[in-house]
Amino acid sequence: MTTAPPPPTPVQLMDGLARAAAAYYRHFAEVAAEQGLTLMQGKVLSLLRRPMPMRTLAELLACDASNVTGITDRLEARGLVRRAVDQADRRVKNVLLTEEGERTVALIRAELMSGLTTLGQLDEDERRTLHGLLGRVFPQA
Repeated sequence: MTTAPPPPTPVQLMDGLARAAAAYYRHFAEVAAEQGLTLMQGKVLSLLRRPMPMRTLAELLACDASNVTGITDRLEARGLVRRAVDQADRRVKNVLLTEEGERTVALIRAELMSGLTTLGQLDEDERRTLHGLLGRVFPQA
């Protein structure tokens, strides 16, 4: 009789997540570079699913607001984002994608998905399970 291996420890799970995140961001950096972007510029574009204050972007990226200003300046110079005054609070500047920015994000996502074909190999139940587990492990994400 074969005994099942012991379940992974929380440390082993954390190490596995770290390896997965590193592999994902390595691939993300390559895909962003194909569009002439740095990893951080690509990350900013991918976060802009809706207009977002620059301070919120800085919090999501865990970086200083001045870094986001520089990244946004470079993206704006390329015509990928624009700044707009928040209608609810005119002191706040929101960053939003331009049409060219939306096209660039679509290209990045398509290329990322082509490199992650194993996600498409998961059946519905496996995708639901993975999604649920990720939501439990990272509830604020």
